[in-house]
Amino acid sequence: MGIGVVVVLMSYSMTRPFGLYIHWPFCVSKCPYCDFNSHVSNTVDHDQWRTAFVQELDRVFAESKGHRISSIFFGGGTPSLMQAKTVEAILDRAQALWGFTDGVEITLEANPTTVESHTFRDFRQAGVNRLSIGIQSLEEEVLKFLGRAHNMSEARTALELAAKSFDRYSFDLIYARPDQTLAGWQAELREALTLSAGHLSLYQLTIEPGTDFHKRGIGPIDEDLGADMYDLTQEIMEEAGLPAYEISNHAKPGQESRHNLVYWQGDEYIGLGPGAHSRFQNQAIHQIYKPDLWLKAIAEKQSGEQKRRALKMDERIIELILMGMRLREGMSANHFASLTGKTLLDSLDPQGLADMLEMGFVEWAGDHLRPTEEGRKCLNGVLEKLVRV
Repeated sequence: MGIGVVVVLMSYSMTRPFGLYIHWPFCVSKCPYCDFNSHVSNTVDHDQWRTAFVQELDRVFAESKGHRISSIFFGGGTPSLMQAKTVEAILDRAQALWGFTDGVEITLEANPTTVESHTFRDFRQAGVNRLSIGIQSLEEEVLKFLGRAHNMSEARTALELAAKSFDRYSFDLIYARPDQTLAGWQAELREALTLSAGHLSLYQLTIEPGTDFHKRGIGPIDEDLGADMYDLTQEIMEEAGLPAYEISNHAKPGQESRHNLVYWQGDEYIGLGPGAHSRFQNQAIHQIYKPDLWLKAIAEKQSGEQKRRALKMDERIIELILMGMRLREGMSANHFASLTGKTLLDSLDPQGLADMLEMGFVEWAGDHLRPTEEGRKCLNGVLEKLVRV
């Protein structure tokens, strides 16, 4: 089976937009399931951090002049612990240096504790136009099990405050938890829809090595029950008009996270902050991981960068396949060619592709190769077949 593809030679136009990621590494407490670069600190010198972020923006601008920013994402950690004037300083500097595309999306991750939610309006005034709120569960006892610092009353208040200040906001839930039932998840999900503004991120609990859950011997739920919960999630969300546009993310049309689409579609992004990484001008760039060392390096060497290397083409191709196939719409062959200078067909394992097409796990839709509903259920196995080793 073939598909017509226009091959576009790889180039990095000086007007190509990119995403900017800012990592704030501090949290009130460390959740037992979290393996992100997050740290608990009783003292944070906000002035020093503000200065460091602005210095990093100035430094990376030198090699990215002429580009424009299409999205900014403040992640962590818990960025809602930042001072609003730090967020404002970062946004003002970024706009002055690169400029923003029309309709730029500026997202900030937030937790719904009383202290943080009362700053939502300040963040809106600083320039943030979208919130991503870490609710994680709508059950009081489960919040305690997950080590969350908020309760359900605070969660509801945070969502109410978000609705008053933001046209666009999302929140996260974790399911497939120990002792969770199918009926319990169904009730929780339907309640979540009554609180939603058009975007929900729904993640199955994974137990990562090194986390507190892993150390305590907490394991995943029964695989069949997890599959049933996934199927129920798709059914309820489709019915509510928030289909999965990515494996774990559901949205009404037009409410998708534009910044996360930068990653999944293989576009360029720059990451600043402890442990942040970039994919820019065909390079993989990593920032220093530990917060204190990152801050010290900027003060002493005027750079938080730890290392960079040129991406090998086969490495870049594998990344694009692994990320692009997470999307419901799949990968655009033309977009793939514009990023690599190669055809999508020639970059996939031919026998694996043939098998996946025949078995109904992937399909062509125009110039997009996408996973089918059945393919999304076993995506890791599908990807193993598609990637040319």
